[in-house]
Amino acid sequence: MDRQLSPQEWEQLLDDFASSSSSPSRRQRWLHLPLLDLAVSSLPRRDLPSHLKPLLLSLIDDHLLPPAPRSLPVLLTSFLSFPADHPLRDHLLTTVVSAFASALAAPVSKDHEAPPLAALVDALLAAANRPNHAPDRAARALACDALRALDAALPGLLAEALGHLYALAAAERSPAAQSYLLLLASAARHAVRLGRLAATTSILAVAGPPTPFSVPAHLLSPPATSVAPPSEVNVRDIRKVLALLMDRPQVLTPAAAMEMTAILAEVASAVLEWAPAIAAHIKVQFGGMVHSSNPMLLHSLLTLFVRFPDAFGAEDERTMARRLALAAREAHRPLAARLLALHWLLGFTRFRNLVPGLARWFYPNLFDPLALKAKKLDCLAYVAAEVDGEKVAGGRASEQANRLLDDGLVCVSAFRCLPAWSTETGVAFRALHRVLVIAAPHSTDDTCCSGAGELLNSTIFHHLQAILVDIALEHRGLVPVIAEFTNRLLACNSHRWAGEWLLRTLDERLLPRLEPGYQLASYYPLFEKIAQNETVPQLRLLELLTKQMVSLTKKHGPDTELKSWSQGSKVVGICRVMLKHHHSSHVFLPLSHLLVLTIESFPDLEVRDHARICLRMLSCVPGKKLRHLMGVGEQPSGVAPSHPGSLFDIPSPRPAQDLKSMPDLVSYIHLERIVPLVVKQSWALTLPNFSVQSRPSGYILSIQDVSSTPSEQEKPAGPTIERIGYTQETLRVMDSKGAETLQILRRYFACIPDYLHSSGLKIRIHCTFRFEPEPFNHAWGLDSPVSGSDGADELPALYAVAITFSSSAQFGKIPSCHVPFILGEPPGSGMDIVPVDNQNREESTYCASVVIELEPREPSPGLIDVSVAANTENCQVLSGSLKPITVGIEDMFMKAIVPPDTPKEGVAMYYQDLFHALWEACDSSSNTGRETFPLSGGKGSAAINGTRSVKLMEVTPKVLIGAVERYLASFVVSVAGDSLVTILRGNGVIKNVLWEESVSDASVGADALVPYSPDSNLQLQLIDDDDIGVGSERYGHESKRDMGVMRVMIFLPPRYHLLFLMEVGCASTLVRIRTDHWPCLAYVDEYLEALIS
Repeated sequence: MDRQLSPQEWEQLLDDFASSSSSPSRRQRWLHLPLLDLAVSSLPRRDLPSHLKPLLLSLIDDHLLPPAPRSLPVLLTSFLSFPADHPLRDHLLTTVVSAFASALAAPVSKDHEAPPLAALVDALLAAANRPNHAPDRAARALACDALRALDAALPGLLAEALGHLYALAAAERSPAAQSYLLLLASAARHAVRLGRLAATTSILAVAGPPTPFSVPAHLLSPPATSVAPPSEVNVRDIRKVLALLMDRPQVLTPAAAMEMTAILAEVASAVLEWAPAIAAHIKVQFGGMVHSSNPMLLHSLLTLFVRFPDAFGAEDERTMARRLALAAREAHRPLAARLLALHWLLGFTRFRNLVPGLARWFYPNLFDPLALKAKKLDCLAYVAAEVDGEKVAGGRASEQANRLLDDGLVCVSAFRCLPAWSTETGVAFRALHRVLVIAAPHSTDDTCCSGAGELLNSTIFHHLQAILVDIALEHRGLVPVIAEFTNRLLACNSHRWAGEWLLRTLDERLLPRLEPGYQLASYYPLFEKIAQNETVPQLRLLELLTKQMVSLTKKHGPDTELKSWSQGSKVVGICRVMLKHHHSSHVFLPLSHLLVLTIESFPDLEVRDHARICLRMLSCVPGKKLRHLMGVGEQPSGVAPSHPGSLFDIPSPRPAQDLKSMPDLVSYIHLERIVPLVVKQSWALTLPNFSVQSRPSGYILSIQDVSSTPSEQEKPAGPTIERIGYTQETLRVMDSKGAETLQILRRYFACIPDYLHSSGLKIRIHCTFRFEPEPFNHAWGLDSPVSGSDGADELPALYAVAITFSSSAQFGKIPSCHVPFILGEPPGSGMDIVPVDNQNREESTYCASVVIELEPREPSPGLIDVSVAANTENCQVLSGSLKPITVGIEDMFMKAIVPPDTPKEGVAMYYQDLFHALWEACDSSSNTGRETFPLSGGKGSAAINGTRSVKLMEVTPKVLIGAVERYLASFVVSVAGDSLVTILRGNGVIKNVLWEESVSDASVGADALVPYSPDSNLQLQLIDDDDIGVGSERYGHESKRDMGVMRVMIFLPPRYHLLFLMEVGCASTLVRIRTDHWPCLAYVDEYLEALIS
């Protein structure tokens, strides 16, 4: 091809063609160049300015494309008027024929296209019909080639002139005979395709001279296809044509012979049924080409062999197979010819059966191109698979197959030292894959192949697995290639079983031989494939990953932080893959152990957080819900994540719901107490905290008895020296009993934490969290059906539920609660019936346990406001408020703290002594009312300012005992009285208390009473010493109880107490109440009433 035009020359050419209408000479100076080829080849050039390329396309479309049929007569006229002896006439002939061939198509126009076409063919036939002794044989050969091109563009153009062409080919003896023979063969092929053999007239009949020529009728209108068998006369004529074509193969060049054999095969096949001897004639005429060194002649013979296999014997097949094998070994041959020879051997069935006997010729040479090595390895793989399948006695076949595979891989043995992306590596693993594919071919219906069982037990398959295990151990850089090799098998339905078996083999043979350390990271791609497969047990992999995390933890240091993060993230990513592809019950114990180890000891915070997320999902989310959750937000195909199983995949945000049209969350999401309150509390007593800002820091904040607090006017005006928690007082004298009481109280209060300076005591309210699926689906537009408990996978679910609490009561800061996963409660499942004293309800998938922790500053009831936020399965976020939780006075009930040095057998006696000490201290006449007791930590102190009350409960002992055993059993300190002790001991509910047979110690002085009436408000009255006798006379009759006494001691956080002394009678019970926090009496009366109702 001529040189490429520069951008400046193209600009000049475009300008000349644009002005050709006014100055034709400017255009003509470019016509000697192949402009169409130059323009097409210049389009992809990078050095060509981009603005020129659209102009080139316009140039091609307007000026360089083949002419329209209407311009053909002008083109033909210029050709016919061209001087016959001009040196450019042959080139002009080629141009004119190309124009006609590209511009015309059947059917042609009878008026516009047929006349110039007939004139051109007439001129060409006249040139070809000259005497063969004329010196212009090149011109005659060119005319024949031109006619063949026209016949190819318009099939059947020369079908009626077949007799003339036969005569010309038979008479030609010069080197131009090749062109005449090819022209005759082309015309004969189109005559066969058009069904001309079915005509009764001879296809070689000649009615007159070849010129003048007329266009056949079938090119003027669409021809009718004929399926009739050939007539006898035309079978005889076509045999004459074939005999002439096969008579002189020596005059054909290799390329012409290749084209001729293709035509002969087609024409002979059409009449082989009526002339079977043609096949034998073809074999005799062309069989000698098997010894030719020209690959085109050998390929021509193989083409005939494929079409007429019966004409060749077994010896001919072996000869051709050996010739192909030798041709592949001949280094002087072109690479394409050597590859073609191997393709023939493996592609043709009759040759493939002869391949095992030629195995010694398939070993690749050292300097063979890689493409040829790959094809020879394919041949060796086929031989190895065939030999292994023969099952020769004594195991010789298996040894031979293994040796073939090993010896063949020697030619690409350098792949073990080369990078994983090297071509040699690809060739080696391609050969291993071909062994499996040849031994167990692909099935046509995408099912498991029939030879799977035999291959699994074959020696070649076990040897291949051993090769891969050795490669993985010795060359860590090839592990990704092995993983991709396995993935290729798993992706094929016919060979998936082979990939799964290979993964099991790697799990059994490779993993036990690996040691933890930084180098183990090379095997992570293989570990991920093992984790993805459901048929491979994960125990060995989890044990190895556990050792790896321990090793990374031990080796962690300032220089290995990045390694620890990278490898730890990949290990957690592999755990995530296991969660997605395996049933959680199969891997729960070892996987949870690995995750717990990571959470507790791994140095990187991010890795620990990811492990914590995986562990929470493993322990909380069941079954298909977990696998669906793990698949949300995965990377699209073709996008590689930062590390396997990356946890950073975030799904696209979903459109927000219309909150105004959605029902309230309270209608289908419920947070309820497990144990209902005895008192349906609907109010709370709130006392203002006066003069808090004016009090000095460290002042004891406690509720003082009104009568014992001196007014500001009564305080001395002079300067005073105050200690924290103490007031100015006179020296007091205390008896031994009071001193013992103070000692008990000091020891006890030293165990109570000071909530002002440290964390106080906490109470816990156990609740259940659940939601109803039907209204939930309706609110969030989900279409999943709601079935019974057996269809858990169809129920909606909430993920990452966060429940927050707030309250105006003095409960301190309430920590939030989190529910990782919960399913909607199936319709009709109902709520479990839970005993009142059961504080721990078993958590299920449909109902989550939520514990609300409170740190009360005052023992008073209140309401807790609840807010919830959660994720739905379709990645939407719901949030809102739920029904408040009621906190009652009974939620504050706790057992008193026992000092740590108290022996277990002395706890009951300690409680008895503490009860008496508190009972005495809560008496307003007691000397302890002015004492302060240091709390735990030594920074704060507490003072006891007691209050007394009484409650008459007109119920039978059976009702009272049942209520106490149900609600207050854990707070009973002692029981006195023969009959009462007998009853309570027999019931066995109250344990570890002091049992007193005599009631003499249980009597209580009348000074414990205050006036009380159920018809009037509670009155808190200070009883002076002078009024004791009046109180004794008024209420003395009620202290005579004939069954016994129960003492109940309740601790009210943060540091208060509630004491009950129940004098049980046959018809009624008198409850004497003392407390160091008088506001709680407002709730005690209502509680005692509800206790027996």
